[in-house]
Amino acid sequence: MDQLITVAARALAAGDPLGALNRVALRDDAPALALRGIAMAQLGDLVRAKALLQRATRAFGSKEAVARARCHVAQAEIALVSRDLGWAAKALSTAGATLEAHGDRVNAAHARYLEVRLLLLIGRLDEAERRLADLDPALLPPTLRTAHELVVAGIAIRRLRTKAARAALVRAKRTAHAARISTLTAEVESACFSLNTPAARLIASGGERVLVLKEVEALLASKTFVVDACRHTVHHANKVVSLAKRPVLFALARALGEAWPGDVPRDTLVARAFESKFVNEWYRVRLRVEIGRLRRMLRTLANVNATKQGFALAPRGARAVAVLAPPVDGEHARVLAFLADGESWSSSALALALRASQRTVQRALDSLAAAGKVQWFGHGRARRWMALPLPGFATTLLLPAPFPESL
Repeated sequence: MDQLITVAARALAAGDPLGALNRVALRDDAPALALRGIAMAQLGDLVRAKALLQRATRAFGSKEAVARARCHVAQAEIALVSRDLGWAAKALSTAGATLEAHGDRVNAAHARYLEVRLLLLIGRLDEAERRLADLDPALLPPTLRTAHELVVAGIAIRRLRTKAARAALVRAKRTAHAARISTLTAEVESACFSLNTPAARLIASGGERVLVLKEVEALLASKTFVVDACRHTVHHANKVVSLAKRPVLFALARALGEAWPGDVPRDTLVARAFESKFVNEWYRVRLRVEIGRLRRMLRTLANVNATKQGFALAPRGARAVAVLAPPVDGEHARVLAFLADGESWSSSALALALRASQRTVQRALDSLAAAGKVQWFGHGRARRWMALPLPGFATTLLLPAPFPESL
């Protein structure tokens, strides 16, 4: 490797992409193409970066396994940032194994962290924790130690363990400062900001207010009977009943929770659960059936009593009932939650993250676009969707758990 390549690589490692480009911008050999691609990625031109890295991969040839593996890892990171989640995860795993086998432990660890970040993004928290436990950041450079702590914090935030998340972010600040890379420091500061940003709405006793993550954690640990509309679960006394795959039952539970201690008329429940403007005998029969199913699901936590006008929730041993609602409610709120990170998403990536069919996600995106809530650019398979971040809100609570089958 010649001197210019070495200096450019050091500039990239120090977070100076312009310094790297000054040295290799006019070169088309394989190492220079790879460095140019990484520099363009750091500058935000992901399309150009991807093209350069693909050229570099071809230029290195089959005999330069380590260099090709590094290019694959860089392409995977670009795919992750651009929310191209259909990028072959197997290729990233293979690249990491190749780097490990050839003694490039730093880039191999970087590949593993990318795999964990992907798992975290799509909500596979248990697997992300298992993969993270196999990684020891002690001997890694500050940049990767910061990445490690950010992933630890991300998992803790999704698990609503704010104390652990805050401790991880303090460590991340320390290692980011040691790395002396401004973009890395900004990423840590953004993660810290989410801990103190309203993350959900509390609906109780006819009133409503916003909660930060710490308050959400305290609410779920209290003796309050909580209908969690962010995760589609019901909590009480350390017991959790998931209704994520039962959207009708959850709609009934939420309506009853919002009305507590009062009851909800039957016609209102029909409209909330079945989204019907017309109530007939068939819907009333179906309502009785679904109420019976809800009683069985909540039998250890609460009862659902019939009243003269409708039904009322009667929690066992709870003095208060609250509904934990997303920052922005309404149809397709889960799609908006992912788009609110400010990145551009493909419909296939959203389908993977939401565990829904691509056609279902496409219909949701079309509806949101017609309402002026999202925008798209590109055509065909290159089309990407974006939305402005929700002002003043964190969307963490909307992302980690399995979602109902219908959006």
